Amino acid sequence: MQEIIDIENQSIYNTLIVSPPGKGKTTMLRDIVRNISNGIKEFNFKGMTCGLVDERGEIAAMYKGAPQNDIGMRTDVIENVSKSKGMKMLIRSMAPEIIACDEIGSKEDVQAIEEAMISGVKGIFTMHGKTIEDVKNNIAINQLIETKQIEKVLFL
Repeated sequence: MQEIIDIENQSIYNTLIVSPPGKGKTTMLRDIVRNISNGIKEFNFKGMTCGLVDERGEIAAMYKGAPQNDIGMRTDVIENVSKSKGMKMLIRSMAPEIIACDEIGSKEDVQAIEEAMISGVKGIFTMHGKTIEDVKNNIAINQLIETKQIEKVLFL
């Protein structure tokens, strides 16, 4: 968590988590969002408002409008819409400080991330890959790193 949280400024670093399928990206994203949303006493980190785009319903596991997984008390969820539309909807209607999305990769995802960052929203995202070369091969995501919009890249 310390790699992602900017304790001094009570914020987070725009972060990309990279790993092959089945290695825990989604679980880690859920845990990070929960901790950022609730706050972390050990770091004297106050909770932040999070917006979670759960395109396939696997992060929050919503049922009748309520998350079945613990995603934190300050987390709003948009599910069953594309990541790019969901990010835009969250920014316009929920005013999150943080946006989290699982498995980004398309040009539309990256454009929505750029719009979020221009709006002052921080982000935590995941993508499939094993190495930095896998990240660099996705031209749109690599652009986020090259322009320092993504501040941290973590490999699992």
